[in-house]
Amino acid sequence: MKEFRKFELKTFNDRGYKLTPVEFKDAVPFEVKRVYFVRDFEVGAQTGEHIHKVEEEVFVQVKGTSTAVIDRGQGKEEIFMREPGDAIYVPAYVWHGFKNASPDCVIVALSSTNYNPTREDYVEDYEEFKKISPYYQR
Repeated sequence: MKEFRKFELKTFNDRGYKLTPVEFKDAVPFEVKRVYFVRDFEVGAQTGEHIHKVEEEVFVQVKGTSTAVIDRGQGKEEIFMREPGDAIYVPAYVWHGFKNASPDCVIVALSSTNYNPTREDYVEDYEEFKKISPYYQR
């Protein structure tokens, strides 16, 4: 089973600007099929917490700050994303969402699947997640 992880992308800043590349072979353990970004958080807004049964994602904090809410089978934990280049890998069946985003927050997501409007891959009920998650079945 693939494991959640937090990591930092390497940033180069020796030419008068900062450059943070995302080397897919090192940072993303799946073929990227979609990229999207989340921005312009209103005060108090948060993304909907959920899991995917298939989709895997890497979230990269590009600007500002946010707090990732994660449950990988040990209860909800908060992971502060404070620097551009902070990233998390969220495999299938890991509960996730974002809150406490700064007004200038920008999060880029790399996804293993194309968009599906039926949302059949989502579980948005926390109690249902705990019943079906292989992380809670250990």
